[in-house]
Amino acid sequence: MHRQTLLHLLNAHSPFDETEAAMLKRLRDFVLQNENCFERTLLSGHITGSAWVSNKTGTQVLLLHHAKLHRWLQPGGHCDGDSDVLRVALREAQEESGLTSLRTVSSDIFDVDVHWIPERGANQAFVPGHWHYDVRFLLRANANEPLQINHEAKAWRWVDVTELQDHEDESLRRMALKCPFHLRI
Repeated sequence: MHRQTLLHLLNAHSPFDETEAAMLKRLRDFVLQNENCFERTLLSGHITGSAWVSNKTGTQVLLLHHAKLHRWLQPGGHCDGDSDVLRVALREAQEESGLTSLRTVSSDIFDVDVHWIPERGANQAFVPGHWHYDVRFLLRANANEPLQINHEAKAWRWVDVTELQDHEDESLRRMALKCPFHLRI
């Protein structure tokens, strides 16, 4: 039963393009086939929740320089058994940034992405390569609120959405292109 809410959200989501449509199908199939899809102990992959955090006017989004992946990304993380993926996205964004002004723009899915996470660590800390089936939600925050750096981020920055519309990372580019349409809500 815990997967039904996510399946309902996935079925209601309208993909932006063919790439996202293929990932949406893959994500939906993964949830249907894996009862423990919210657990990171599922070593082939697991559901994650992310937040596309915009400022009040929707002109900027918050990115973190991920300490382990060494890339600029939106905040997010593992569900660790929590099937409420929006709650996961909110929690991860708050924990990673320290922002207290975070607000949900919509409880509908903003974007989905399936991406490979390379293996890392050694011996007992070894984590094999696996897939993240990422469900993303649109949040807002006060861009003037101070950000906190924690162990998951090397740095934070607010980025103009138009800078990302030609970004080399297909996922960031797609969300930046969607942003103006969704922020009219």
